[in-house]
Amino acid sequence: MIKTAKVSAERASSDRPSVCTCLNVRRASRAITRIYDKALQPSNLKATQYSVLANIVHSGPLNISNLSRILKLDRTTLVRNLKSLESAGLTENVATSDPRERLVGISELGRNAVETALPHWKAVQKQIREHLGREHLEQLGVLVMALESLSQRDGDGSAGS
Repeated sequence: MIKTAKVSAERASSDRPSVCTCLNVRRASRAITRIYDKALQPSNLKATQYSVLANIVHSGPLNISNLSRILKLDRTTLVRNLKSLESAGLTENVATSDPRERLVGISELGRNAVETALPHWKAVQKQIREHLGREHLEQLGVLVMALESLSQRDGDGSAGS
C-alpha cells in the first residue's frame, strides 16, 4: 500500500510544472521537439534540420555567422549540424569571390526535402496554434525574447550585480 502511494505521488508530481524555471523550459523544449520530429517523419528530417534548411532556402546562401545569428545558435553547434546536412547531401558550399569566405547553400536534394516537409510543418504549426491558442503563442514569443535578453546582459550571460 505504501509503495502504491509513493508511485502515485511521484507520478502526480511529474505531471505538474517544476518550481525550477530551467527544468520547465527544458521540458517544454523536449516536448515541442518530439511533436515536430513526429510530424516531419515523412520528410526524413528532424525539426532542427528542417529549421536550418528552411532558413537557407528563405535567405539564400549564407555564411556561417549570418546563419548562426538568424537561428540563434552558437557557431560550434551550427557547424556540427551543417556537417551532417552536408554529409547527407542536403547542403552544399557555394563559391564566392573571396576564397576565405564559405557560404552554405541548399542542394537540390535539400530543397526537395524542405518541399516535402513544408506541408507537415504547416500542419503541426496549425495544430499547436489551435491547442495553445494565439494569445498563448504570442506570450511564448515574448517570453522567449525576454529570456534571450536576460541571457545576453553584460555580454557574458550574467544578470549583473
